[in-house]
Amino acid sequence: MSYTVKDVAELSGVSIRTLHHYDNIGLLAPAGKSEAGYRQYSDEDLEKLQQILFFRELDFALAEIASIIENPDFDRRQALIGHKTALVRKKERLEAMIRSCDQTIKAIERGKNMQKKEMFDGFDETKIEEYRKEAREKYGKKEVDECEARTSKYTKGDWSEVNALANDIYEKIAGFMRKKISPSAAEVQKQVARHFSMINEKFYTCAPEVYRGLGDLYVDDDRFASFYDKFENGLAKYMREAMHAYCDALPEKN
Repeated sequence: MSYTVKDVAELSGVSIRTLHHYDNIGLLAPAGKSEAGYRQYSDEDLEKLQQILFFRELDFALAEIASIIENPDFDRRQALIGHKTALVRKKERLEAMIRSCDQTIKAIERGKNMQKKEMFDGFDETKIEEYRKEAREKYGKKEVDECEARTSKYTKGDWSEVNALANDIYEKIAGFMRKKISPSAAEVQKQVARHFSMINEKFYTCAPEVYRGLGDLYVDDDRFASFYDKFENGLAKYMREAMHAYCDALPEKN
């Protein structure tokens, strides 16, 4: 069966202009043209478009998508399984963010402070003191006390700002991981530098050796590993490698 560009636009929700662009760059060339010269797409073209849209949803660049789907070893079924896994995780994150928004709105309307559990989805409030005790034992009382002193003064707006910044960093790093970019690559290290600065500016003075240990903690402690892997499976290990690379590149102090 053949489809006009208008048919494909209506079926997929992709604009005609975008379909023309995909054709012009060779990403999605229609199977043929009518006698009048109009584009005609096949069922296989629609399957290919579906793959393109899945990859776009996962923030892949058009050039990367082209190289993937044109690879002779490309397996559509396996790709769809991977897409589903990634999209389910994205759905879970969005649902958690929606719940957080609802809770924040209710707290503001009632003039009440948010509970820690509502501010930090994924961490059990009943174990906060346990985490603090463990942190003091592993990394010393200084950093934990400084963190508590700073954050105790934060307003709901401050927490929203911090959470938005952190989520942006994690999402970007997870995106690089999905693209199989090396943790030591410049674009990844740029986000790690933002992460290092965020910790120092928002929580506590974090020396490079402490930051390196923090990367190890993300992997060694199942609770932290679980938190980061919610963004992308394996992100905790990827973060550790990226953080270690960042520390290795810092100039040594004489």
